Amino acid sequence: MNKRERLEHAVAGEPTDRPPVTLWRHFPGDDQRAADLARSIIEFQRAYDWDLLTIMPSSHFSVIDHGIQDSWDGSLDGVRSTTRPAIERSLDWTTLRPLDPLRGALGKQVECVNLVCEAFGETVPTLQVLFSPLLQAEMLAGKETLVAHLRTQPDRLHTALTVLTDTTLRFIDALRRLPLAGIALVIPHASAARLSEDEYRMFGFAYDRKIMESLPTRWWFNSVHLPGDLPMLKCASELRAHAVAWRDRDTEPDLTNAKLMLGGALCGGVSPTTHLHTGTPSTVRDAVRDALQQTNYRRLIISSGAAARITTPLSNLRALREAVESA
Repeated sequence: MNKRERLEHAVAGEPTDRPPVTLWRHFPGDDQRAADLARSIIEFQRAYDWDLLTIMPSSHFSVIDHGIQDSWDGSLDGVRSTTRPAIERSLDWTTLRPLDPLRGALGKQVECVNLVCEAFGETVPTLQVLFSPLLQAEMLAGKETLVAHLRTQPDRLHTALTVLTDTTLRFIDALRRLPLAGIALVIPHASAARLSEDEYRMFGFAYDRKIMESLPTRWWFNSVHLPGDLPMLKCASELRAHAVAWRDRDTEPDLTNAKLMLGGALCGGVSPTTHLHTGTPSTVRDAVRDALQQTNYRRLIISSGAAARITTPLSNLRALREAVESA
């Protein structure tokens, strides 16, 4: 099987020659320049030959041109910290305007995607990461300010979410001509540890669904990522993605229960921390075997369900990739 066939069979619950496997991570520093980020992603793919390549941009690429300032402070997840937010008062939400997807940070990301696609064409299924409008809003304001405005000035926040969604749709339009397999939409607020389900449906799901429904029909593999604790898989299932990723080893539900809740493929099986970051090749291989047994070798894409830490031992990455060859 080639990579596309392997993934399509996994989504359909059909037998595969071996389990598909993928991993993604940030590349801090390199993610500030299109050519450097593309080169790092290309080298990462060539080193491990993942079945699915996920282009992970700078954590603030979609909002930096709204006026925030950020820096990478050495965090192991590779995520940049906001040093100056763009939103402080609730009235600030009403000042946002859509961004041009071919200029600034968005334009650089289009350039990066183009370089990666030039390197692999359609031989390697490739996804571009998108951050949900509600996550973008959090990046602009910070967690506490976002939640406060969500509960006290919802109309003003909705105005901003509409603008952020519009920019995201424009960015998708700029990617339509490229040979992507699809997108990976990151929706951390679909989490019972962060919001109530009603709050997520009102301020998150409505906009996430609009994005998922706008995707080109020729994009044959679109996923949603839920990196938060206690993910709302029921909401994720309604987004009709081909695969859902979450940290099944670190939070409920596990793969066995999730398989009853979701259609398509499950993306997980290995903890990004306990197994990949602080574990050994042996613990990684054991986790892969256990995950395959939980799912009866069907509908599973072996992964960490979230971005790998940038200091993950290379021996553990090799173990993850090699484990599926003998599964």
